[in-house]
Amino acid sequence: MKQFFLTVLGVFTGLFLFLVVVPFILIAIAVGSATSKEPTPANTVLELDLREGITDQAPTNPFALFGGGGLSTLQIVDTLAQAEDDGRVKVLLVRLPEAGITPAAADEIRQAIRRFRASGKRVIAHAQGFQPVGAAVSSYMIGASSSELWMQNTSSFQLAGLSAESVFLGRAFEKYGVNAQFEQRYEYKNAVNEFTESDYTPAHREAMGAWMTSIYTSALANAAQDRKVTPQALRANIEAGPHSSAEALRRRLIDKVGQVEEAEAEAKRRAGKGAEIIEFGDYAASKGARNGAGKNAIAIVGGEGAIMTGTGGGADPFGGGSSIMSDDLAEAIYDAIEDDAVKAIVFRVSSPGGSPDASEQILAAVRAARAAGKPVVISMGDYAASGGYWISSEADWIVAQPSTLTGSIGVYGGKLVLADALGRFGIDMRNLTVGGEYADAFSPSEPFDTADRAAFAASIDRTYEEFIARVSRGRKLPPARVREIARGRVWTGAQARSIGLVDQLGGIEEAIAKARQLAEIPNDESVRFKRYPESKSPFAALSEMFGVSGEAARVLVGIGAIMNDPEAEAAVRRLQTERARASGASVLADQPY
Repeated sequence: MKQFFLTVLGVFTGLFLFLVVVPFILIAIAVGSATSKEPTPANTVLELDLREGITDQAPTNPFALFGGGGLSTLQIVDTLAQAEDDGRVKVLLVRLPEAGITPAAADEIRQAIRRFRASGKRVIAHAQGFQPVGAAVSSYMIGASSSELWMQNTSSFQLAGLSAESVFLGRAFEKYGVNAQFEQRYEYKNAVNEFTESDYTPAHREAMGAWMTSIYTSALANAAQDRKVTPQALRANIEAGPHSSAEALRRRLIDKVGQVEEAEAEAKRRAGKGAEIIEFGDYAASKGARNGAGKNAIAIVGGEGAIMTGTGGGADPFGGGSSIMSDDLAEAIYDAIEDDAVKAIVFRVSSPGGSPDASEQILAAVRAARAAGKPVVISMGDYAASGGYWISSEADWIVAQPSTLTGSIGVYGGKLVLADALGRFGIDMRNLTVGGEYADAFSPSEPFDTADRAAFAASIDRTYEEFIARVSRGRKLPPARVREIARGRVWTGAQARSIGLVDQLGGIEEAIAKARQLAEIPNDESVRFKRYPESKSPFAALSEMFGVSGEAARVLVGIGAIMNDPEAEAAVRRLQTERARASGASVLADQPY
């Protein structure tokens, strides 16, 4: 009966969308496409606003723009590379976020800005202050890479370091009768701690302190290089804060004090007579992605988010695609393998991990590419940790940003026993089981018994050993050495390079250059770029959304999201998280940003 009602619901929902929503969407896409083709003015200022947040990769779903998504790191890098060679673009104006930006994304954007400046063009950055929350040091690092760094007169320079917050539920669970039963391999697999502890364990504190120090030190060194001061002097000035805008100017932390309108006027003056400001997204849409030219191609395969088994509907259909579905990503790699023009694959990974089975399915496709004679180069984004490292481990070459969070070679799993907690509210939970003794092992009504706990621990051990074996084979390290540097510990890209988990520091451009080298494509020969998975057409996306009637409920949640219903959006996030943290083994790293 439930399936019948879902089927009816799917039919009516589909009719409503087809007759009402879809025409509106298609008209909006057509209008947006026509608008994006307007000519770029002869003297153009590109305005890049980083305050709305960015993803690592652009979504392939054509309806994602209706979910409020903004730019992606790769889109920014790609568009700036095209703007370097566009004689009409004279100046880049960057609006900086007050509360920071993901450190690895900041590394990549800084590098793109430096290449833009190296082409002889000017960059003006404007900030409405730097707040003492999150990775504001990464936002400042981007600003420091500009030709001029402005700050509003009433704003404060409150950046004084790097901070991260952790929420521990151990005492609350104990108070309310929730029994958290987990296995972790090993002490640095800190995602479990939020359920079992009330404070940092020594290992948790050690690991977080180490990667935070690495990110902070790297950002200061980069900013000092761009500001032409010593890292020691810059650090002393920053940590002496907070500062007013006038004091920040006196200490040479910024270059000018002024409103954003004044910065815009200066940018237009620098660009030349009749200069106009064009929003970065509009210019990016008019240019499209770099395709290159030539008989040989490099495939760029992308995956972002938690790694799950399956296909298609792992994310809000109107959102940016916040999960990696193993069938889809493996198929994308196999498509690149079968394309005779593709000589090498750059695999962009931005993931905290997820299912070990899904990770192994994707890694098998990477192995197939190498067996077919197509080198695979990993380009790590914000994260490539746990399962994200699993799928990267056997590539020919790994490139990461200094601030990428990677490693986390470990595994955890378990359950929350809720019977006692619910009993306090007069809710009784009972369990019935048919079959073997392990059938109810993950029941939330009772704790593991001794035999179930031992069997589950053994499965966790097997997954951990499989992870170690893949890293050992891929990185050509003895298993004992991998165990020594693994134990679930998160490393930054800079740290990972020093211990052999990463080959090179850099971003997508460095990964493409390495892929060209491994494929033996001469430097003076043009090369094409082919992107996988390919972007879906609006009708293909709709077909996928309504392919089975059981998807109707998720579609309704998606509609709620497009209407900015916070409860619906929260439901999507909960569903995704629960799938990623399902019972059994999980290779999912903690996400401190």
